[in-house]
Amino acid sequence: MSWRVRIEPFSRPLFFAWSRLQRGMTLGVRSVAVDAQGRVMLVKHTYLAGWWLPGGGVDRGEATGDAAARELFEETGLKATSPGRLVSVHSNERFFKGDHVLVYRFDHFEPGELTHHGEIAETGWFDPDALPGDAHRSTRSRLAEMFGGAPVDPRW
Repeated sequence: MSWRVRIEPFSRPLFFAWSRLQRGMTLGVRSVAVDAQGRVMLVKHTYLAGWWLPGGGVDRGEATGDAAARELFEETGLKATSPGRLVSVHSNERFFKGDHVLVYRFDHFEPGELTHHGEIAETGWFDPDALPGDAHRSTRSRLAEMFGGAPVDPRW
C-alpha cells in the first residue's frame, strides 16, 4: 500500500475544508468508457485503494461533458472521438455536503498519451460482470445500474 493511500484518510478532511472555503457546492464527473468487447476502463489511483471509474472535478466555466472527456483522457489516455452521454446524476454527501457526481458513458474513443502526472497507478479493462475484488463500492453500483438493470440510486 502506497504512502498516499495511507495518508488519504487524514488528507481528505483538509482537502474538503479547503474546497468548502473556495465554493459551497462541488461538482464531479465519472466516465464509463466501453470498448468493442463490452469491457469498461477502470483506474487505480496512487492515493486511494481499489479500482474506480476515471473522473474528477469540473473546472470553473467547464461543461460537465467536457470535464468527463478531459478526465477520461488525463487518467487513461483515451481520447473521446464523440461526446459522452449523460447516464446519471448523484448526490455524494457521504464525505462532503453539497457534492454531486455526474456519470457519462463514452463508446467512441482512441488511445492517446497518458497525462495523469503520477495520479494513476494502473489502468485496466474489465468485464462489468467480472470486476476485480477491490473495485470500489461506487464503481460496482454505477456499473450495476448501467449494465445489470439495477435502479439508479440518486446517492453516490
